[in-house]
Amino acid sequence: MIEMKVAGIAIDAVTRSPIVLLKDASERRALPIYIGQDQAKAIISAMERQAPPRPLTHDLLVNILESWGMTLERVIIHSLQDNTFYALLSVRLGEVKKEIDARPSDAIAIAIRTNTPIWVMEEVIADASIPVDRDADEAERRAFREFISKLRPEDIIQRGRFSSGEA
Repeated sequence: MIEMKVAGIAIDAVTRSPIVLLKDASERRALPIYIGQDQAKAIISAMERQAPPRPLTHDLLVNILESWGMTLERVIIHSLQDNTFYALLSVRLGEVKKEIDARPSDAIAIAIRTNTPIWVMEEVIADASIPVDRDADEAERRAFREFISKLRPEDIIQRGRFSSGEA
């Protein structure tokens, strides 16, 4: 799993649909997730630390978690099926831990409100992320190709700490 942060909300130029954009720590990969208008508003208000006069749905859930002494340990975006992302809320109460199915947009809105980390499975990132820094990606590929081209079998044996007597 890779921890990601909310980079912001964008609007798809064609469909005018909101997109929440997650970025990894190196800011080399971005994961765009299409969401609804209401979820976009909930995420933006949480990012801007706006407190509504009365609790909205995400605030209500946070209040319930806090009232019962539960901790949201992490949000996990675990799969992508038929262009739909799936997420879990990993909640703990004492020694009891539960994973609760959630829409990623709701999970993200709650994670921001509780300062909870957002994790994404590598398979999801491989399937749905977009490169942010193509130049850095290409430089990394060139450096790796150069490293491989200069690699000799004896280098592998030395790096693996194998001696000629080991299998």
